[in-house]
Amino acid sequence: MREITVVDYDPNWENEFNKLKEVYLIALKDLNVDIQHVGSTAVKRLAAKPIIDIDIIVDGENEKEKIIRILETLGYRHMGDLGIRGREVFKADDESVPHNEKYKNFMEHHLYLIEKGNVNLNNHLKLRDFLRSNSLAVNEYGDLKKKLAEEYKYDIDSYIEKKTALITGFLEKMGMTESELKLITEENENKD
Repeated sequence: MREITVVDYDPNWENEFNKLKEVYLIALKDLNVDIQHVGSTAVKRLAAKPIIDIDIIVDGENEKEKIIRILETLGYRHMGDLGIRGREVFKADDESVPHNEKYKNFMEHHLYLIEKGNVNLNNHLKLRDFLRSNSLAVNEYGDLKKKLAEEYKYDIDSYIEKKTALITGFLEKMGMTESELKLITEENENKD
């Protein structure tokens, strides 16, 4: 099993995201997409697992297959939704992915293709935006993540599950509905 590591915020995370975004924008230049840095590495001062989370947002089902094919040509493996409805997951098998002419090495990252309006996208964006505007929440969440990483060093399922109540509390403050919060909780409890 892989060890869970949570580290203090690194300003280089934003630069790493921007390199990846640049590659995607070139590869997807003819398609209507939005590329967002989400997850804890997108929030200044927040402790995080040093893995960049990226959402490629598409407006509708029609372009999804084209994007999947393009991402595969960049070296990604399409993994399906992995139990999270409306979100397609892509895996980079090594630091050279995505293949391109300008950059040769990338930080570890998680890449998702997700439709505009999807509850999981709203979760990512609302949580990020809430944390970006609330330094007390950043401290609380960062401290919890460090504690859980120590407590559940090799148990990612428990690590995720034990963060869920705090996350859904933040999302409730951002106006997510009870049914949306229930869905997020259920998906976090059923992670593989």
